[in-house]
Amino acid sequence: MPIYEYECEACGHRLEVIQKVSEAPLRDCPECEAPRLRKLVSAAAFRLKGGGWYETDFKSGNKRNLAESSTGESGAKSERKTKDENKSKAASA
Repeated sequence: MPIYEYECEACGHRLEVIQKVSEAPLRDCPECEAPRLRKLVSAAAFRLKGGGWYETDFKSGNKRNLAESSTGESGAKSERKTKDENKSKAASA
């Protein structure tokens, strides 16, 4: 459920409320009880995760490949090891 911010136009009190999208906006201020609450526009406070979203959007540095399976990571390591062995064989020949 999204978090909505409200501000009372009468007293200036601000609050955050978790509400369903289908719920009607609040009207009465919990501080002064005036029916002058208005919904504020603010940045979304959620993060999209899981399959179907870009994995690298919120990651940096070495954390970019966290979703790789352990076989994928070990496969990359063994591939590097094989390349290093081939380089050493070529250098000794």
